[in-house]
Amino acid sequence: MRKILIVDDSTTMRRMVTASLRNLRDVIFEEASSGLDAIERLSLNPASLMILDLNMPDMHGLDVLRFVRSQQVNHNLPIVVLTTRNDAASRSAAKEAGATLYMTKPFDPAELLNAAGNLLEAKS
Repeated sequence: MRKILIVDDSTTMRRMVTASLRNLRDVIFEEASSGLDAIERLSLNPASLMILDLNMPDMHGLDVLRFVRSQQVNHNLPIVVLTTRNDAASRSAAKEAGATLYMTKPFDPAELLNAAGNLLEAKS
């Protein structure tokens, strides 16, 4: 069973992402409401895909991304940054920190489903 970790401080956004990805097969979902929560959850149980917001109160998503990428076990983890920030500097910083894909909110559920499915298949 593959696991998708959804990291966003908004409960509503986590639910929207989960609802968008419900049609993926053999997938379970885990949610983290903060960057620190995400790091703790990844250290206890690896994920197959992480969807990560940048703007969070305790730890910026870029810091989470850098930390996750610094861990050998997560070196090849596909990470989709899903954020409201749509500027070139944010995109560039996320790519430099190790984001696999960068998407902006509001997002197209079909586009997120397609991207997640492709990333999970490529990892298999």
